[in-house]
Amino acid sequence: MKRPAASITSVPALSRRRFVQGLAAGGVLLGLSPYARATAAAAGTHTGSAAVLRGTEFNLEIGESPVNFTGTPRMATTVNGSLPAPTLRWREGDTITLRVKNRLTEPTSIHWHGIILPFQMDGVPGLSFAGIAPGQTFIYRFKVQQSGTYWYHSHSGMQEATGVYGAIIIDPVQPDSLRFDREHVIQLSDWTDENPMRVLEKLKMRGDYYNHNQPTAVDFFQDVSRLGLKAAVDKRKMWSEMRMNPTDLADLSADVLTYLMNGVTPAGNWTGLFKPGERVRLRFINGAANTFYDVRIPGLPLTIVQADGVNVEPVTVDEFRFGPGETYDVVVQPKDDAYTVFAQAMDRTGYACGTLTTREGLTAAVPALDPVEWLTMADMMGAMDKASGGSSGSAMAGMDHSGMAGMNHSAMPGMDHSGMAGMSGMNHGAMAAAPASSQVRHAKTEYGASTDMRVDMPRTNLDDPGIGLRNNGRRVLTLADLHTIDGAMDSRGAEREVELHLTGNMERYAWSFDGVEYGRSTPVHFRYGERVRVILQNDTMMTHPMHLHGMWSELEAPDGQFQARRHTIPVQPAQRISFLVTADALGRWAWHCHLMLHMDSGMFREVVVA
Repeated sequence: MKRPAASITSVPALSRRRFVQGLAAGGVLLGLSPYARATAAAAGTHTGSAAVLRGTEFNLEIGESPVNFTGTPRMATTVNGSLPAPTLRWREGDTITLRVKNRLTEPTSIHWHGIILPFQMDGVPGLSFAGIAPGQTFIYRFKVQQSGTYWYHSHSGMQEATGVYGAIIIDPVQPDSLRFDREHVIQLSDWTDENPMRVLEKLKMRGDYYNHNQPTAVDFFQDVSRLGLKAAVDKRKMWSEMRMNPTDLADLSADVLTYLMNGVTPAGNWTGLFKPGERVRLRFINGAANTFYDVRIPGLPLTIVQADGVNVEPVTVDEFRFGPGETYDVVVQPKDDAYTVFAQAMDRTGYACGTLTTREGLTAAVPALDPVEWLTMADMMGAMDKASGGSSGSAMAGMDHSGMAGMNHSAMPGMDHSGMAGMSGMNHGAMAAAPASSQVRHAKTEYGASTDMRVDMPRTNLDDPGIGLRNNGRRVLTLADLHTIDGAMDSRGAEREVELHLTGNMERYAWSFDGVEYGRSTPVHFRYGERVRVILQNDTMMTHPMHLHGMWSELEAPDGQFQARRHTIPVQPAQRISFLVTADALGRWAWHCHLMLHMDSGMFREVVVA
């Protein structure tokens, strides 16, 4: 893979505060391109420095722009000189034309994330098209068949990490059923001053290179006080024998990342205005390359009204977690003059933030980062109480498994599934509304150097908010809370099942499906028009936001009932989830983890619909 267009060298010594908080004036240094200047931001939408482009004809140029987020100038890859890229405002039912000019010295592309379109327009080099060569222009043209909040980004090299991402807002052809007085796009992302390829090289040398939340002597003595000496020793021994780290929640931390809100650092304080008494719609987009964010606005309830561009039954929470690729629309009714929009990274090393306020210059208190929590044995091994006839595992999340030292995670108790290769093509006949099979099958390819753990008793519950959010005193959104208003798009049951396991090896920093990295894998085949149940089981310690291009993923509850329509589904450690897909889109499609370094390291698969 070629290096990104941004010419980035290693980060010099910086104060940690400056690196985490960023510069108050951090961002693109040279202003906007003529295209961006000619299309000033539309009334009612505030997207930091990004312009809003409306209509059916769009001209986008991908090039380089100097930026400075941390005190050290760098070059970013940008669209029309803007980071984030311009917000594109479309209308459902229109046919749009987008002319994308490549002014880089390497190939580029744009993928329209979550948009239903012909595969030739999907923007994935090597699958959809050849990519856009330097100096060339590619014309994307398709009919808009949906409405809601989406986004776009490069699918070439590491360009998404170095700046090529922007929001898409599609207005419905019928009057919007959601009632609000004002809206703001809030696109979260992350930035590194280092060359992303160098970051990947470091992780290949040591998977926890950027994890500074390592267990300490203080942690050990706290365990002794809480659990007793023997249990504390056994706990450390267990993690040591498994050669795994209980705090390895994210590959990258604030040691290398600066967290951005609409392209603005925490010190820069992105500001969105409102008038007292207004209902404000916040369109949250996670455009980060590598960061799960936990979002809340202290003192202000969040009513979730849309997930991945699709309206859901309103549910009010205090906080939600979302990974790269996901979007959530939230309606709030602010009463005070200022609120902090707070988005802390899942590993609790840093945050992005901004302010909702009645006038410029007002701020509210920024909360402290939550404490780091260790992964539990349920996160590692799933619903271990199944062996004794227990539930699917929701109760396991809070249990203390410190006395379970000596367990060998690569040789879990139970059956040897090494002879069950090829399950991704199994045909189970007419399955109607039956829930996904709970029998775990490991492919032969999972028993190799690319896989350092397997889960034999996965948990299937959707009501777990995830590590760091359990029992925190706040109402936290879970997948079980989401219910698409208009139900499933296809009333048919599944004709067959496709089961794939999300696998990895942290010491090698290798990521894969069924232990096979992209490049060594074969495509997954869907028959045109068939209804398929897809089962994803996470055999790793990390949460993976899984994105299937070109088709909707209709998430199922554990009992097989329809839950929600998604384009990106986060799968937690030791979790087994299922969703239904109607293979109504001919062509070659991508299917991958949306953590960029995981995708780049092999967690990517081709899907062929024919």
